[in-house]
Amino acid sequence: MSQDILADAMNGIRNAKRARKDSVKLIRVSKLLVEVLKIMKLKGIIKKYKIDTKGQSVEVSLGEFSECKVIKPRFSVKKDQIEKYRRRYLPARNVGTVVISTGKGLMTHEEAVEKGIGGSLIAYFY
Repeated sequence: MSQDILADAMNGIRNAKRARKDSVKLIRVSKLLVEVLKIMKLKGIIKKYKIDTKGQSVEVSLGEFSECKVIKPRFSVKKDQIEKYRRRYLPARNVGTVVISTGKGLMTHEEAVEKGIGGSLIAYFY
């Protein structure tokens, strides 16, 4: 186990998908992880997630995806640099999502470009 809860969660989700599992239980939870899971649910990467506050875990039902990873180190990008990193991490033009932490909260790269704000790259999935 590493110190990065989000990286551990993304690895667990990716490994469960490769093992052809329908769901995975993530032992450690953070606010950042929950926000990333919300974005993943909106994009259809996961079907649903259930937070167990008593046991401090999350049960995640997997959807359709090929890859989900965190971005390390977490690069800070300006609004005009987002396209460069989108091309680096995503396989094609309209495929996948890069999650960016901005001053206005976590959002996808499309929302950040639309609002004209930069931030810190957190994760990507497609």
